[in-house]
Amino acid sequence: MNIEAVIEQRERMNWDKRKARRVQFEHEHRATLLGADGTWWRDCVFVDVSETGARLRISGPTDVLQSRRFFLLLSTTGLAFRRCELVRLNGQEVALRFVTRWTVGGRPALRATFPTPGSD
Repeated sequence: MNIEAVIEQRERMNWDKRKARRVQFEHEHRATLLGADGTWWRDCVFVDVSETGARLRISGPTDVLQSRRFFLLLSTTGLAFRRCELVRLNGQEVALRFVTRWTVGGRPALRATFPTPGSD
């Protein structure tokens, strides 16, 4: 095995740390990353996706991803989207985690409890 193949295999192993099963696409599936504050966007293409996150190939500069929080728009109208946070950036490829109301920073979020009427 030559050195290039070893390097490629190690890089692939670094990307494959996700525990959730991934789906890879045979055809290009495009999406858009949108900054949480709405000041920037980047076109992207799915490399693979799982229940908990995705790996994308980004068009354009990736410096805006340093904000670490953004939206992944899955439709052109923006009606289908996921809230995300940056996990890893390698050149034009980005790994992201889907953030839900139950997870923050990849960990379960604390849930606030509110008194219900009549529970005094």
